[in-house]
Amino acid sequence: MISIPLRWTRIHRIACVLPLLTWSSVSLAAEQVVIASTGGAYDRALKEAWFDPFTKSTGIRVVTVVATNAEMRAKVAAMVKTGNVTWDLYLDGEIQAASKAHKAVTEDLTDFCKQFAGRRDLGANACAAGGALLQSTATLLAYRTGEGNPTPQTWADMWDSKTFPGERAFPNFDDPWRVMAAALLADGVSREELFPLDVERALRKLDEIRPAVSVWWKTGDQSVQGFRNGDYSVGQIWLTRAKAMQNEGLPIAWSYKASFLVGDRIALVRGAGNRENALKLMAFWLNSPEAQAKACQLLSCTPPSTEAIALMSEDVRKTMPHADEVRDYMVVPDSEWINANAAQLLQRWNEWLR
Repeated sequence: MISIPLRWTRIHRIACVLPLLTWSSVSLAAEQVVIASTGGAYDRALKEAWFDPFTKSTGIRVVTVVATNAEMRAKVAAMVKTGNVTWDLYLDGEIQAASKAHKAVTEDLTDFCKQFAGRRDLGANACAAGGALLQSTATLLAYRTGEGNPTPQTWADMWDSKTFPGERAFPNFDDPWRVMAAALLADGVSREELFPLDVERALRKLDEIRPAVSVWWKTGDQSVQGFRNGDYSVGQIWLTRAKAMQNEGLPIAWSYKASFLVGDRIALVRGAGNRENALKLMAFWLNSPEAQAKACQLLSCTPPSTEAIALMSEDVRKTMPHADEVRDYMVVPDSEWINANAAQLLQRWNEWLR
């Protein structure tokens, strides 16, 4: 019988275990989900409220990719066309999530949504074929406070540079309907007669304000940076970004009398490599009123769960649009008309901007 020294026995055991440890590490590293969003304060809020708790609960790492809304749509379309899909989820506007272009590059979530059908705290639109509802919010008029000037409240006020002096800001990406709609409202068109948009009338009204526009922002972060730098005093921006700036202590306020009701959906890219992990991340969001409340507490958005709303502080709930404001002032966009005319709107917009 051959006697093996104890130290060699230990070395042999360690050598046998090392490949297992290495394989386990690789396996854990592969457990991830990739989601594209618009970055900045928005992503930081989602990370704190949603991504980090999800990772802690499941061990699945959430990898974020930053892009503009236009870049996301173009990138996803290219990925699906070439079969080289590197993202799993991306955030798309609720209007776009109902479009044919969106449906062509995303997975139909009808079956996934069935698990939420009996939830009393979730609205009927919380989970739909085009994606899970992330939040509802507004695109609205925001303005700098504390300068001793009267405060603008309507889109007509935004065009009135004598009463409300300062530079202006508007979005400029592949979704120009909200800028045109603001111009028409400023020109006296009523909410009830806004759609279909009179594009040429809107552009004529925009001719009046164009010299005062110092920021044509493509991302929420650009709208924040422009305000932070003092590049504009009045702008059309997202409520979530305005609230994030207010949380920083910046002198900003906003008006629901000049606002459009919008929202974001979490869409699953067709052919996603981490499909099951992506579905888990979406389900975690819809099943976690705590995560929704924390995110919308930071961003002043409306979460899909009424239980989440109840968890939010009274101060934050005061900054959210109330039923009276939605009824009396906020414009609910005509998604069907916007999607049907998206290409023509963008073409005419780009021609005007040149």
